[in-house]
Amino acid sequence: MSPDYYARLEQGRGPQPSVTMLTALARALRLTIDERDHLFRLAGHHAPPRIGGDEHVSRGLLRLLDGLPGLPALIASDLNVVLAQNPMADALLGEQAHFHGLARSCTYRWFTDPELRGRHPAEDHEHESRAQVDDLRATLAVRPADPMARKLVGALRAEFAELWGRHDVAIRRSDRKRILHPAVGLIELDFDVLATARQDQRLVVYSPAPGSAAVSQLELLAVLGQERFALSRTDPRSEARTDRNLPD
Repeated sequence: MSPDYYARLEQGRGPQPSVTMLTALARALRLTIDERDHLFRLAGHHAPPRIGGDEHVSRGLLRLLDGLPGLPALIASDLNVVLAQNPMADALLGEQAHFHGLARSCTYRWFTDPELRGRHPAEDHEHESRAQVDDLRATLAVRPADPMARKLVGALRAEFAELWGRHDVAIRRSDRKRILHPAVGLIELDFDVLATARQDQRLVVYSPAPGSAAVSQLELLAVLGQERFALSRTDPRSEARTDRNLPD
């Protein structure tokens, strides 16, 4: 979203923003759930349903996220919907907030999007699939009537029938992640999770082992991320590209 488009929205001069645009704006401004609903109504849309851990981002987790500028970190719901992420997570994983529908869930995309699976070595796919299914079953056990959880299971049952049939339940709190990144190659990071008391939102932090190649790879990603940000602020062509993508 360009500064000019945002200014037009504030002044009531722009076209009606889409639900996707409003969702991204609410997250960027870190609105509370009531503030988000008010924003939607002002824009002429119905407020999104309040479901499970996707209601609004924990203030405590946001403070922790802000305190980790040097490590990729994000906040996700218990259905793996990314609610907030820092610039290092943008650089490592790409921006995750522009999806809609079931595709907002990383679990859904893991089983349906070959591009996402392609960012991980093939030998890691079985382990990741098992972890995603076990995590989803754990959430469904706590909130069996949750509409999105039930839709995810219904939509993906054919994709993970064998894994689902094992009836394993587990919430992943730590792991090792290997990611194939186009700029830095294969990067191996520790993956640690801190959950809220209700277990409905999680702070996920990616960190390198001391002395590993991942330390310098993250340093390079930090520089590349800053360069992309500077380009978007100073290059007129970048602004023009952004404006062309705005709704009429």
